Amino acid sequence: MVNFELTREYLENLHELIQAKDEEALSALLQDLHPADIAEIYEELTIEEAKFIYFLIDDDTAADVLTELEEDDRKKFLESLPSEVIAKRFIDNMDSDDAADVIGEMDDKRQQEILSHLDDVSTAGDIADLLNYDEDTAGGLMAKELIKVKENWNIPTCLRSMRRQAEEIDEVYYVYVVDSDGLLKGTLSLKRMLLSPVDSIVKDIYNSDVISVKVDVDGEDVSNIMDKYDLVALPVIDSVGRLVGRITIDDVVDVIREEAEKDYQLASGITNDVEASDGVFVHTRARIPWLLIGLFGGILGSRVVGGFVGILDEHPELAFFMGLIAAMGGNVGIQSSAIVVQSLASGNLGLDTTWSKLFKELFIALLNATILSALIFIYNMAVGADMALVITVTAAMFSVVIFASLFGTFVPLLLNRLKIDPAVATGPFVTTLNDIIGMFMYLTIGSIFFAMFNGL
Repeated sequence: MVNFELTREYLENLHELIQAKDEEALSALLQDLHPADIAEIYEELTIEEAKFIYFLIDDDTAADVLTELEEDDRKKFLESLPSEVIAKRFIDNMDSDDAADVIGEMDDKRQQEILSHLDDVSTAGDIADLLNYDEDTAGGLMAKELIKVKENWNIPTCLRSMRRQAEEIDEVYYVYVVDSDGLLKGTLSLKRMLLSPVDSIVKDIYNSDVISVKVDVDGEDVSNIMDKYDLVALPVIDSVGRLVGRITIDDVVDVIREEAEKDYQLASGITNDVEASDGVFVHTRARIPWLLIGLFGGILGSRVVGGFVGILDEHPELAFFMGLIAAMGGNVGIQSSAIVVQSLASGNLGLDTTWSKLFKELFIALLNATILSALIFIYNMAVGADMALVITVTAAMFSVVIFASLFGTFVPLLLNRLKIDPAVATGPFVTTLNDIIGMFMYLTIGSIFFAMFNGL
């Protein structure tokens, strides 16, 4: 496999060969490329050029390329092909989970057409079963292809069955052991099987310590389990414990990436999952809710400042540090909430650790507040600021950092308890509230200390 780089020269040569219908040269140009590289080329081709390319590569590679395409690109490409071609050229050569993902992007009528053109009724049935699961659950992530043996078989029987089953599988990670009812019992080590006597029975040599998930487990929980136990494959069972499929690490990587993208968008104030290719209206609808919250938050903040217009008229120097106090509150709040959200996402923060997390954040906040307030105190003393202003800014800095840190810790914990994605807390939500409350605290402290110093 070559290390591919898509260059302008490569594309120009490719377009020339397509226009010349030079199938031999095109086949030679594509034969050493990884499916992901061919998918990258697709973005630079028209639908007709892509179809010409696709029918030059072998069926297995064509199926792999299709799964590598972006969802929108894949949908447009498949819309240009007959259902029979999609079934025999692509779906027939995919694992059941990938096939279900591809077919699941189409309407019900097209799904039925494609499934009806599959030669293997069993394969069609497996795909139809997977389409019934929510795509964000273990059932929606799993593939039906796996190797299983029964606990009452001897080793020669196992080997014969495993050879037949392996023909349909690209990678063999585990051999699963089931009983006569299909209930998952454990896994069978290939090494243990090779070293055991030929007449050994599976139930005497298999490992019963197996981690599994039920079909309705959330996809993010699946990724956390596989990460925690360093699994490359995870068996999936139904409600009574029967083995129905397996989830492989490549499927989990997709879940992790999608969750990261969603959390990043939420942290940026985008409420819906959007792609760069989505239309203007879709992007606007996803962005406007938090922008409106920011707008109303700004209005509320202006009302807070307006309530202290008297002290600002008498002591306009207070305005010099309003931006600093607001910015520090927002920054500290986002740092604290980001740490908590990360812990929640990785499953490392349970009920037993919530209070310890709050106490830890309080200690960190005290340390940070002490350092920052000391620095701002030294700065104001060095520039000869009025003592009332020095004390006000120092006390406000200390108070705002403490509050923002605890607030940034508490909010994602509360949102998680309310079954709301805590990633929301790392975005405009915390920033806006910290700005408002931080400004109120600063001006309130300023009113108190300037009144005290003027009375002396």
